[in-house]
Amino acid sequence: MFAAILAVCGAAAFTSCADEDNPYIEEEIPITHARVDSVYHIDEANLTVYIMEYPSIDPFGRPAMLSGTITIGDEVTADAPATGLLLYNHFTVYRADECPSRGELKVQKLIPGSGLITISADYYGFGITEDKQQAYCISNINAQASIDALLAAKELLPTLGYSWNDDILFNVGYSQGGHTAMGVVRMLTEKYPEIRITHTFAGGGSYDIPETYRQFLQTENTGMPSTVISVLLAYNTFFKLDIPRSDIFIEPLLSNIDEWVLSKKYTREEIDELLGTDVIAQFVTPEMLDLESDVSKRFLEAMDRDNLCAGWHPRKDERISLVHHTKDITVPAANTANLYAFLKEQGVENVTLQMGDFGSLIGLPAHESGAVVFAILAVGEVCRTLGINVWFNIFDLF
Repeated sequence: MFAAILAVCGAAAFTSCADEDNPYIEEEIPITHARVDSVYHIDEANLTVYIMEYPSIDPFGRPAMLSGTITIGDEVTADAPATGLLLYNHFTVYRADECPSRGELKVQKLIPGSGLITISADYYGFGITEDKQQAYCISNINAQASIDALLAAKELLPTLGYSWNDDILFNVGYSQGGHTAMGVVRMLTEKYPEIRITHTFAGGGSYDIPETYRQFLQTENTGMPSTVISVLLAYNTFFKLDIPRSDIFIEPLLSNIDEWVLSKKYTREEIDELLGTDVIAQFVTPEMLDLESDVSKRFLEAMDRDNLCAGWHPRKDERISLVHHTKDITVPAANTANLYAFLKEQGVENVTLQMGDFGSLIGLPAHESGAVVFAILAVGEVCRTLGINVWFNIFDLF
């Protein structure tokens, strides 16, 4: 039952083209149609999981196969169409088995009973591409993976015997997932105008990456050092900045990045523990802390190119709910304040902002406490849209 959510809060192949002058060329990858790789049932969650592989592109624009999941509650059958679709954009993960297709489905397990079918991309760097570096917090890359997962699911579901109300599409994500969810909104606006989102829920995301960088230079500590490291690695690699790691990081991190961060062996918490500090100056170079340095300027230029708070024109009838904890030291709340201001300036009328000091819920830090508030908000609004009675309003508590 959906009440459980409330309780918890032929393949013709083509290949990428070789370019001897491109230092980022990898092996050619045969591209096929979307397909279901495997299926299993989670009895205790009343949930069927379809692991799919689907055609998309890699961070350099070359054809690639990616992976993800379609998850369906037992209440949806061939005779009982789904009430709609939910595109779930996952939060930060590092260990290989933390992505949806490798079994990390905590959020998806909350959906059975709603009648919604959930689609989740692993993103590039996880699932069948887990041997590649993830494009961490680069919205265009992850949004493309998510949208292509949605398109693949729409292609596959009828072949699996399912139908759905195509007028309902929720777009949901927190933290990196919130960043990706807003990337999805931008990309649909610019490239797929025929796809309309019913309601986007984005929480705790780094929508204004340049501002996040500037704020980190003004603070001593960060809530999640691994995320700072991963952003710098991703922008250096996928925007082809070619900055030597020794100009970005200092020891002992410098000598251990491949093992600690890129190996996919460790969780985010384990990486932060291996690093042993949350003081930014103890793992990045002085040049990275100087906005006037050449290194910082190159990073900021790249980050400006993926800034979700500028440079695009959202549909004025988008329905968007934003949430952020003002005490968040992992992702500064200025990200959400800046995004809200941008959306209002662009004439988006139905955008709501819930930003405040939500306290420390069940002993969690601010970023994680914000996630709890965000989840309850999203669940309540989804219920109302689907006509399910909801007795609470989370923000009456604050």
